[in-house]
Amino acid sequence: MRTLLAAMAALGVLLLGIAPAASAATLAEGESGSGETYTIATDTTFAPFEFRDSSGNLTGIDIDIMEAIAEDQGFEVEWQSLGFNAALQAVQSGQADGVIAGMGITDERAEIFDFSEPYFTGTLTLATTEANAEEIAGWEDLGGKTLAVKTGSLSEEEAKAQQEEYGFEITSLDQTTTMVESVKSGSADALMDDYPIIAYGVEQGSGLVTIGEEIPTGDYGFAVNKGQNAELLQKFDAGLAELQESGEYDEIVGTYLGGEDDGVDKSSFWGLIVTALPALLSGLGNTLLVTGISFALAMILGLAFGFMKIASNPVLRGIAVTFISIFRGTPILVWAFFFYFGLPQLIGTPVNIWVAGVMTLTFNGAAYIAEIVRGAVQSVDPGQAEASRSLGLGHGKTMQRVVLPQAFKMMTPSLINQLVIMLKDSSLLLAIGFAELLYQAQQIYAANFRVTEVLLIAALLYFIAITALTQLANYVDRKVNK
Repeated sequence: MRTLLAAMAALGVLLLGIAPAASAATLAEGESGSGETYTIATDTTFAPFEFRDSSGNLTGIDIDIMEAIAEDQGFEVEWQSLGFNAALQAVQSGQADGVIAGMGITDERAEIFDFSEPYFTGTLTLATTEANAEEIAGWEDLGGKTLAVKTGSLSEEEAKAQQEEYGFEITSLDQTTTMVESVKSGSADALMDDYPIIAYGVEQGSGLVTIGEEIPTGDYGFAVNKGQNAELLQKFDAGLAELQESGEYDEIVGTYLGGEDDGVDKSSFWGLIVTALPALLSGLGNTLLVTGISFALAMILGLAFGFMKIASNPVLRGIAVTFISIFRGTPILVWAFFFYFGLPQLIGTPVNIWVAGVMTLTFNGAAYIAEIVRGAVQSVDPGQAEASRSLGLGHGKTMQRVVLPQAFKMMTPSLINQLVIMLKDSSLLLAIGFAELLYQAQQIYAANFRVTEVLLIAALLYFIAITALTQLANYVDRKVNK
């Protein structure tokens, strides 16, 4: 998930040259008289360093450290949650002043960025299920077993270095969540990944336990563009020293790695519901709202193009056929990416994610509704229209009083079905970062690795919403067409 979101965000930064927040440090003129405001880029889902909490707010070790330093040093922070790769590009392009995203300090990166003093030392750890932990306590117990690692990561390099000595098999996967599910399902016996990520997942009830000794991998640092924002870097170092001296740094880290108990047993299914439901309900609300707006607009466009397709004017028919063919003949995801990432290039201004989402669902839905309208109108017995005209009614009155009432009764079930389809299609908007129900579910299980349980809760919410919506639509149908 992290890789997918990073790639999509990077597309927006690199190809479009836009970012959702202002660039460069600016003077804040607020009533509080605070100092400068710096734009800080960060990742999207890299718990416990940066992720969304149950209320959908950006939080994590990195976020809390930067906010605490900002308060100590008297400046404000404006966050850009872009994804790791896009966050780096935002700093390089000058659209952000600095980046904090669990970023390892390496010689290669030091040629491009200036780093702060290290604020965290990264380590790798082995982990497995509680059942497997009875027979796997470390490297020496992995002989003949399968170890899951993240593709292209330090964990993969370390595993390959140890493979010959301990005789285990390696399976490389793209995401931590996939690795966790592989171990829980029995496809792998253990996994290796960054300790803070696994430790936070354990606290959230991932079902894993850490085993063996931690392996140091390097330091994390806050970074600014090479030769720029030296004052911000100095403020970060000074603020970090203050946090470490006062003990606030340890409190922040302890909050996410088991140092704070909020009274909820997060390992239980009920605990998961309590912590996850607020964000999921927020996502469900966005899902229903974007679907409702899109369906209303799609009805207007669908009716228009449906009538245009059966019009006698060849120009109108051609326009309708072209519209319907384009939007029925291309995947909805293509249009989601186009409206959010491509359209800004054509109009020279960013497109709000709600606008992009509504446009995607509206135009796709309108193409199908147009065909529903056309089919319903043409299914009315032509003899009734002829009889109506023989009685002196014109074409307009015939359509209004004879054809359309019958056509509307026939098209209503199909329209209800299209509404349900649009509600389910709204889940595809997660690809552009729209905070609908499935997006919120992914944000949650990216932090706690409880993929199956979170998706079951999300599926139940979808089922309840679709069932209720279908019953409501059927009730309206009975009242209108009785």
